[in-house]
Amino acid sequence: MSTPTTVAPADQIDATSVEQLFRVALKIAHCDERMQKEVKAGGIKAATYPVRGLEGVCAAIGLALEPTDYLVSTYRNLGDAIAKGMPLGAAIAEISGRETGVAKGKGGAMHLADVAVGLMTTTGIVGAGLPIANGLALASQMSSDGRVTVVTFGDGATSIGAFHEALNLAALWKLPIVFVCQNNGWAEHTPVDEYMAQTDIIAKARSYGIDAERVDGFDAVATLETLGRAVSAARIGAGPRFVEAMTYRLAGHTSTTDFSYMDKDVLARHRADDAVVRLRARLAETAFDADAAEADVLAEIDAAFAFAASSPYPDQREAHTDAYALATSAPEARR
Repeated sequence: MSTPTTVAPADQIDATSVEQLFRVALKIAHCDERMQKEVKAGGIKAATYPVRGLEGVCAAIGLALEPTDYLVSTYRNLGDAIAKGMPLGAAIAEISGRETGVAKGKGGAMHLADVAVGLMTTTGIVGAGLPIANGLALASQMSSDGRVTVVTFGDGATSIGAFHEALNLAALWKLPIVFVCQNNGWAEHTPVDEYMAQTDIIAKARSYGIDAERVDGFDAVATLETLGRAVSAARIGAGPRFVEAMTYRLAGHTSTTDFSYMDKDVLARHRADDAVVRLRARLAETAFDADAAEADVLAEIDAAFAFAASSPYPDQREAHTDAYALATSAPEARR
């Protein structure tokens, strides 16, 4: 087990932070629902993966990190991208395959990335982001740049070899990294207890000597507090941290699949008590105008989808642009 490290507690979550959490979580929820409708209607032709249920976790990650910190996500990435600050119009355009997207429409839904805001990459391979994130954290450690890397993944990724390899190296090298398992209870269409012998995921992290915490991912404030502690510890050189955020998938595995395999009562109960619902209830006790905030969010989303729809598709001649590095010296000079 790891040696306990004394870390200053996260700053008190003030009213402004709660409002920020609500705005970001609400934007993720509405944007995700709009995306699902567009895909099902054929307006956007892309393979997308809904993030409903993860809004509170994503929003908390965005607030816990500094703008210069790194984030590595998975194919279920829209929430992470929005929370890290990716321009919404450019994100929707990328998913739509338009040239105004963050990767000129050539990366698509599963490969959203924007180095300018610290979203370094998203991967379409389960668990593949963890060793990449280790590389970013190692670079920060070697350069002493003070950055922390966060990598997100689902519960299914904790059974992948890359997960164990990454945790082992991060612990061995005391990397400034926070592993965030967005546990929504499902690996595609299979519940956790049917495919995982060890369902105590934080026990897996602790077996490598990594300090690990579990938090209710529908409680965005508690999640921000937990992530704040983890990021602070990683930043001061205390080594990697692991956070398992317990959520529930509130939509299908993809935008075009159903969720008939889920218990309808359980799904309804979680939908009535998700992160956005809880944040709205908390803010109802203040002077914050949630309805006005929601109107602003919906207007921003409308503008983003309109921007994407009006943008051209990339020219076919762009197919190989940015795909290969150009030689900077003659072969003889490199030998």
